[in-house]
Amino acid sequence: MKRLLLRAIAVNRRRHQWAESTLGQYRSRFRGSLREILNFTPKSPEGQRLLRRYQKIRGHLLLFLHDETVPPTKNSSEQALRWSVVFRKVTHGFRSDWGAELFAQVRSLVNTARQQGISAFEAISRAPTSHQSDWLSG
Repeated sequence: MKRLLLRAIAVNRRRHQWAESTLGQYRSRFRGSLREILNFTPKSPEGQRLLRRYQKIRGHLLLFLHDETVPPTKNSSEQALRWSVVFRKVTHGFRSDWGAELFAQVRSLVNTARQQGISAFEAISRAPTSHQSDWLSG
C-alpha cells in the first residue's frame, strides 16, 4: 500500500506534464493495484484492522488524482499545528484552560484566514465585530 501511495503521489506531482489520457491510464492502473491490495487477507489482527480501515475509505484513497484541489498528504494540516507545538514546548504549556482554548481559537482563526488570503491582523480585527461567514468568504 505504501508503495502504491508513493507512486500515486509522484504521478500527481507531474500531472501537469501529461495529457488527460495518460493520467487516466495511471488512475486506472492505480485503481487496479488498489483492488488487488484490498483483496489480500492478512493473518495478523493488526493487518485485518488496517484492511478494514482502508476498505472503509477506499473511495477517498486516490481522490487527489481526480481532484487537483485535494492534497495527497496532510502536510498542510501538520504544518498548521507545528506553531502550536513549538509554542507549547517553549512555554511549557498553558496555566489555565481558558488560555489554551483562546490560543487554539486564535490560531484556528489566523490559519483559516491565511488560507483565504486574509492577513492575520485583518482576521483578528474583524473577528469581534462580524460573523465568521461574513468575512471568511471575502
